[in-house]
Amino acid sequence: MPFVEPRDIGPKPWGTETLLAHTPLYTLKKLIYEPGHQGALQYHERKDEAFYLAEGAAEVTWIEDHDARPPVESRFYSRRMTPGMTFHVPPGTPHKFRAITRCIVYEASNPVFDDRVNVAERYGDDDGQAR
Repeated sequence: MPFVEPRDIGPKPWGTETLLAHTPLYTLKKLIYEPGHQGALQYHERKDEAFYLAEGAAEVTWIEDHDARPPVESRFYSRRMTPGMTFHVPPGTPHKFRAITRCIVYEASNPVFDDRVNVAERYGDDDGQAR
């Protein structure tokens, strides 16, 4: 069985991202979010991902009925996450992750990269910038 060296994907505005495994069937990443930072509201066209919060406290926000027009604030749902919780994000679901404290998150997904569509401006969510 071959060993895989973790690969640092580089610093992000919200923390760091490390690729732990990448196969034709799945990808596993370790994400470290710094306190108070978040990613922009986004969705993926093909990427199907799930998050596992290993350490810290966070809030995940998503929009379930994102195909309805026009966007309405009441379509946002949020949930506080604590260690041991998971969250599944199917393709096409606008979502964002905000670290309340420093967080260690493991992200498992199908092996899709460069599939991020920023929709913060469309939904009037902050300034659309990753924090």
